[in-house]
Amino acid sequence: MEVLQKEGFSRIQKAFTGEDAVAQCRAFLPDVVILDIMLPGIDGIEVCRQIRAFSHCSILFLTSKNEDMDKILGLSAGGDDYVTKPFSPKEIVYRVKSQLRRRDYARAEALPTSATQLHFEGLTLDPDACCAYLDGKPLELTAKEYGILLYMMENPNKIISKERLYEQVWGEESAVCDNTIMVHLRHLREKIEADPSHPILLVTVKGLGYKLKGSTV
Repeated sequence: MEVLQKEGFSRIQKAFTGEDAVAQCRAFLPDVVILDIMLPGIDGIEVCRQIRAFSHCSILFLTSKNEDMDKILGLSAGGDDYVTKPFSPKEIVYRVKSQLRRRDYARAEALPTSATQLHFEGLTLDPDACCAYLDGKPLELTAKEYGILLYMMENPNKIISKERLYEQVWGEESAVCDNTIMVHLRHLREKIEADPSHPILLVTVKGLGYKLKGSTV
């Protein structure tokens, strides 16, 4: 906490139980949540799920060094990133700043030059309001899911490599994590595909990447 304060983060709230974490998020609506999976009361995974019911804030999980399942569960519950223990305080600062930078990118820099809505096969994305709709019904997307959909709708029917997608949405170079991308894509497909197990819109191009396939009209 001290290192975050030294870096200029002044509005910092602490919670010591899972229930308190959810309550704090409802009250203060933070931009970034640093969440330990192991918490008294409800665990971090359930805390994340409950936060996702009312907030699109970035959620950074703290996980044990070799617990890949914790990482996957955290991302599946709606987490955006994770740091493995042990970690340095400076890494936490870097990760928080990275999450804020990605949020700003998704809300501002990633907006198309025209402020018009984007349309694709029943999908509508309003960059000005950072909202997405499917057949006129609002989609509840996490920040990463929104960033992926925005970038794919800006580049319809183009093959986007994993590396390119990671750089554009996560804001980092040469740090591709297949599990991270796949988990977020799976959850996005569950929200936009009629049959997520057999996608026809957001398709995988084997060995090359991903494509948003269809008509822009």
